[in-house]
Amino acid sequence: MRRRGGGGRWARSRLGCYLRARLQRRLFLWFGLAILVSLLAGGGAMYAVSAMGGRSPWMDMARVQSFIGGRFAEVWDEPRARDALGHSMSNDLDLGVRVSAPNGAVIATYGRPCARSWFVAPVVREGQKLGVVAVCTERQHWGGPPRFLVAVLAAGLLLWILSGAVARRLTRPLEELAGVAGEIGRGVYSARARLGRHGHGEAQILAEAMNDMAARIERQVTDQRELLAAVSHELRTPLGHMRLLTELARDGVNVEKSLDQLDREVMEMDALVGDLLASSRIDFKALSKDRIDAVEAGRRALERAGLEDDKLVVEGAPEPIEADPTLLGRAFANLLDNAKKHGGGVVALRIAMGEGVVTFEVEDGGRGLAAGEEARIFEPFYRRPDEKAREQGSLGLGLSLVQRIAEAHGGRTRASNRPEGGARIGFELPGG
Repeated sequence: MRRRGGGGRWARSRLGCYLRARLQRRLFLWFGLAILVSLLAGGGAMYAVSAMGGRSPWMDMARVQSFIGGRFAEVWDEPRARDALGHSMSNDLDLGVRVSAPNGAVIATYGRPCARSWFVAPVVREGQKLGVVAVCTERQHWGGPPRFLVAVLAAGLLLWILSGAVARRLTRPLEELAGVAGEIGRGVYSARARLGRHGHGEAQILAEAMNDMAARIERQVTDQRELLAAVSHELRTPLGHMRLLTELARDGVNVEKSLDQLDREVMEMDALVGDLLASSRIDFKALSKDRIDAVEAGRRALERAGLEDDKLVVEGAPEPIEADPTLLGRAFANLLDNAKKHGGGVVALRIAMGEGVVTFEVEDGGRGLAAGEEARIFEPFYRRPDEKAREQGSLGLGLSLVQRIAEAHGGRTRASNRPEGGARIGFELPGG
């Protein structure tokens, strides 16, 4: 995982402090509480089962001790019978048996000797202690409740320590994601989440979604900056021309010509502002769709562009479409304007119906599209290398906006060369 620069702007952030100091700690404490409750529940269940049966392991052990002590008490005064009993226990149960006097002196041993006793059974007859029988084995046995409790507590402690590692593993991807979110919030749009070996399951899905979001934000911010720079430059030129034309008109020099040029500059600025407003409506999802007659919309677009109705070619019976009238009109205007400025003039506006979609295409009489330009002409700020942007009056946003409008309506753009020469550029939308 990446180390944050500055030694810890991330470590000092509120979200980072919460995840590092609180979430991991709370998970650790919850794991410990769950382990404790499990141990208590297990102990309670064991106690309940033993209570229902009227006995417990410790009671069984006491009975065994009493039984062995009683058997040895019966034969204590008969060495031969006592030895037989000791050998029998040692051989049959694979145990070590040591018989001692009350003062601790060893009387006899049977089987393999061992260092530690499993349990000790006192030999008592009529209230008099005759001796002690110690039973031992080479295998380790837990003797009594204290040792059992220690074993359980040790197991619980080990589980709690392991739960700390689990808590750390769960919170570490969240720390990385929170750090990336913090960097994006500070304007570092190139930040990406890299979980590495910690990426798994939902954390990896969230990281991929966050990286995709960051990439889209970075691309959008970059486009906006480029657009702002381009628009600022593009507006300065017509404004400068307008000031010059206004001064010439005031001086009475070519007043009519100056006013015509001034009108063209205003139209260029109006088209630019219209593109920006349409782009903003798409960005903010502010579409207002109506049921529109496709043919009538094409006819109005030709009229606004100052073209004759005979340029409209209708194939089939196009169905009405659901679209935003303002954005649809802007798409038509940009296609027609592109044909006039870059395609040698508008040959036709073709509207056709086919397989549930309505196709709108503007055909021009220019030189057509070069290889690979079918997709590139819809990129923002794209201009042909041999074209001068200001001479052509273009910012390179017209066809890019057409593509965005089509996609916002669930359609797509299309471009190709005409067999007769020139290009055919347009878009298709779902039929109503």
